[in-house]
Amino acid sequence: MKQNIDKGQKINKGHQIPAKIFMVICILYFILPVWWLIVAATKNNAGLFMGTGGPMWFDKHFALWDNIKELTTYQDGIYWRWLFNSLLYALVGGVGATALSVMAGYGFAKFRFRGRKVYFNIVLGALMIPTTALVIPTFIIMTKIGMNDTIWAVILPSLLSPFGTYLMRVYCQSSLPDEMMEAARVDGAGELRTFFQVSLPIMTPAITTVFLLSVVNCWNNYFLPQVVLANTKLFPITVGLTQWQAKSNAGAGVEQVWNLITCGAFISVIPLVLAFLFLQRYWVGGITAGAVKQ
Repeated sequence: MKQNIDKGQKINKGHQIPAKIFMVICILYFILPVWWLIVAATKNNAGLFMGTGGPMWFDKHFALWDNIKELTTYQDGIYWRWLFNSLLYALVGGVGATALSVMAGYGFAKFRFRGRKVYFNIVLGALMIPTTALVIPTFIIMTKIGMNDTIWAVILPSLLSPFGTYLMRVYCQSSLPDEMMEAARVDGAGELRTFFQVSLPIMTPAITTVFLLSVVNCWNNYFLPQVVLANTKLFPITVGLTQWQAKSNAGAGVEQVWNLITCGAFISVIPLVLAFLFLQRYWVGGITAGAVKQ
């Protein structure tokens, strides 16, 4: 018996080695671009292309603060306007998409009404459609109603989240007992009171997860703002930095702002990292909800 246990432990340890090697490769694959971005944000244009430490290490001239100062003055500090626009689009879009997803998922999970399966199948079908395929129809609709080149052309399409609705429905079905809701109704609570005082506290992990996913999706949104916005003051950070990249790619005779692009990209990552750190425990709890059948 003991020999079999020792043999099993050896086999398990043998299987762990390739798994660990694969895990290390994956970690390096994801960490190296982030490391390069951190290092590149501390360099000026000369350090980026001819630095003493190479592309993956710091240059002898630490230029992070100079780059931040130049971001504040370059084109009248429009970078910070783009950063504010990204925060606005991400927060308003994230809160709106989360609110709609919570109400829709709760309704699909806990109420019986005619056409429920058909409507939910439409939501599932929307999951299969790439968001980029909807950009041109969205542009035409926004042009027809006169909202093109406004902040609403970016925010309104971001309010719909089929994946958030699906996730909330699954969570409500697995974690929100019907008996508890019935008990609240028997005690005299109406539907709104049952929703806000009984259901919402239980749904907090899933709500946080949907909110975080929606914020990240809005923050990284590029193609839609690129198509529907023409005013540079309304650009999010993704479109603005791409404009600077195209300008720098034009070649000799054109102003090169590679140091501002790398520094700006580094600063734009910080809000998302902080959001993940502060919401991590809720994020993990929500994403694993329903994973184990009881």
